[in-house]
Amino acid sequence: MSMHRRLLLSVTLGLTLGCASTKPTAEPGALERVALVHGGAGPWAVAGYRMGDFALQQLGLPRGSFKLEVIHHSPAKVQYTCVADGAAAATGASLGKLNLSLVTAPTPEDVATTYRNRDTGQSLTLRPSASFVQRFRDVPREMLGEAGRAVLTLPDADVFETVTP
Repeated sequence: MSMHRRLLLSVTLGLTLGCASTKPTAEPGALERVALVHGGAGPWAVAGYRMGDFALQQLGLPRGSFKLEVIHHSPAKVQYTCVADGAAAATGASLGKLNLSLVTAPTPEDVATTYRNRDTGQSLTLRPSASFVQRFRDVPREMLGEAGRAVLTLPDADVFETVTP
């Protein structure tokens, strides 16, 4: 193997391995799943999906588990409540199963979603990251689909962060 070819292989492998941990883990069909629950796949709903998917992995629960409880805190404003629909699309939580609830929060800064394993008590609270809020706060309606697709490809840290107690 030539030196040039080895260098190219090393660089390619290094980039692939180095970027693997920053890539989102959302499965193919995520946008369709969000749209089925929400009616569209805008950035805030897709962020909720990403958070819900991440929470399931962290809590070791499968989609649709009755062990999961999801509590979304947000002002009663569509942009922020969209996150709850994304969480429902990712986790299978729902109002009808009594494992999804919406709690009115006073300000947009209070937007956060708590995911809890009812059996173990383990919980995780996530909120949109500051960079996400800044970038996607007021996306024009005609750009929502494009923005949702972009959110699906962003690193986790560009979409959400963990809230520490």
